[in-house]
Amino acid sequence: MRADHASFACGAALGFLCDLATGDPRRGHPVAAFGRAALAAERVLWRDHRGYGALHTALCAGGAAAGAALLTRAVRAVAGRRRADIALTAAATWAVLGGTTLGREARAIGSALTAGDVATARERLPHLCGRDPQALDAQAIARAVVESVAENTSDAVVGALVWGAVGGVPGLVAFRAVNTLDAMVGHKSSRYRRFGWAAARLDDVAGWPGARLTAALATVAGPDPRGARRVWRRDGRRHPSPNAGPVEASFAGALGVRLGGTLAYSGRVEHRPVLGGGGRPVRAADINRAVRLSRRVGALALVTSVTARLVVGRVLSDRGGAPGGPERRRGSG
Repeated sequence: MRADHASFACGAALGFLCDLATGDPRRGHPVAAFGRAALAAERVLWRDHRGYGALHTALCAGGAAAGAALLTRAVRAVAGRRRADIALTAAATWAVLGGTTLGREARAIGSALTAGDVATARERLPHLCGRDPQALDAQAIARAVVESVAENTSDAVVGALVWGAVGGVPGLVAFRAVNTLDAMVGHKSSRYRRFGWAAARLDDVAGWPGARLTAALATVAGPDPRGARRVWRRDGRRHPSPNAGPVEASFAGALGVRLGGTLAYSGRVEHRPVLGGGGRPVRAADINRAVRLSRRVGALALVTSVTARLVVGRVLSDRGGAPGGPERRRGSG
């Protein structure tokens, strides 16, 4: 039992370092392959009905988790189990994390804004979020990027590590599958309002612990811990998303900026509450500050998740296998 937890710790650390060094592959990304499979299933199953959406979510997310569990079992059956287990965990961690690519894309937009090239910034913004870039000025683009960095720190890094610590490779894969399905169908558009309901609700549940850990770590790692904590407590619940709210609020407080407000998605205009009302408007330079905060939060999340896994593993191992444990004492005497 203890060896399994140590293997996860080593594999997760290696996978995190691989993402840090290389980012996402340009071709053949496993998440892209999952997206194509989910889209093919959608073509067959789509109905304007919640039940069919729930079936689609169960088949796609459940199938990904089951496949990861079977692969884990097969790997553990081969010779050199521990090395194979570490390699599989490292590969899965690298595949599901997206922190380096997130920072790279955000910084590219920030560089364009700093150079005054708003057209290039608008062209690159869809790489990070689904907002309509043509209606945004430089300040609104910078705000959108900081909000996306904050939210995706939770979705693409911290949440995955949390579920990896809970469920190993199947936990890593299942979380990323759910998060990807939400990005694909969890919209409030006319096509997905009912069909994507299950994916959106499941993503809310799966993202809950990672979002709170992200917010907590942002208060530790940010330049203004008190501000992050204050804005998180005051404004976190005002956001329409139960998970994006705490994350964006903590980032807003840590960076001393205002997030939220009016935005547009696919022709729909939303007026969201302002987070960090005492802060200043976001500037292009704040994008690099948000990326640095995101990296620190990700590193702390790795340490937290791995430590929790090791501690739980040690406790379970001690309870189940310690000499003179409860079962042995009951049999003596």
